[in-house]
Amino acid sequence: MSLKFAANLTLLWRELPYLDRFEAAADAGFEAVEVLFPYDVAAKETLGALQANGQRMILINAPPPNYTGGDRGFAAVPAAAERFQYDMKRVFRYAEALGVTFVHVMTGEGEGPACKQTLIDNLRWAAGAAPKGVTLTLEPLNPVAMPGYFLNDYDLAAEVLAAVDASNVGLQYDSYHAQVIHEDAVAVYEAHRDLIRHIQIGDTPERGAPGTGDIDFDALFNAVAASNYAGWVSAEYHPHGRTEDTLHWMQS
Repeated sequence: MSLKFAANLTLLWRELPYLDRFEAAADAGFEAVEVLFPYDVAAKETLGALQANGQRMILINAPPPNYTGGDRGFAAVPAAAERFQYDMKRVFRYAEALGVTFVHVMTGEGEGPACKQTLIDNLRWAAGAAPKGVTLTLEPLNPVAMPGYFLNDYDLAAEVLAAVDASNVGLQYDSYHAQVIHEDAVAVYEAHRDLIRHIQIGDTPERGAPGTGDIDFDALFNAVAASNYAGWVSAEYHPHGRTEDTLHWMQS
């Protein structure tokens, strides 16, 4: 089974203006893209770039950035439930306008049972409010890259998803974070593959291109293919140079 690769345009082709990255990705063979925070650009401009290059937008992050200096994400913050619902409504408008498949819901900082229950309650609400065809995802982020982030463990993510128990809420797997958190990205994939709706890839320790660090990507890609995963595998890494020069992993 061949894998379908997508490009994260927040990290790739950063040397280009935002709207020019879509054409660069298309020239490299990417038919699908994701943008973590597209909210600074009118949705119609992003949609125009997608249509001009025959691409689809598969993922955006939620909520929009907080320009007042607050935390990035707050789905697990007990005092922010009202704000969560307000901001998610804006996210859903963008998702509908761009035809987005996945919305990654960021939890924000915190720890303990109150944060966990807040996240569960917020996701239950969001699952009911999400537009048809949009799946919400949770992604554990490692404590080196995101100190204090609530969702910092794949087993914790599985517990939250079981409690939410909604067909349009699933797990977002990232090889970089999985390796840093649990020291074996392949084992994490195997353990949680039934929950995974979307995959992102980057190597450790510096979130470089696949094949530049510690992760066994041959084993990971074989595991993904053997699991009959039918979704996109999105390149989300720091090129450390021209993006075109780092795409050898697609051929191998």
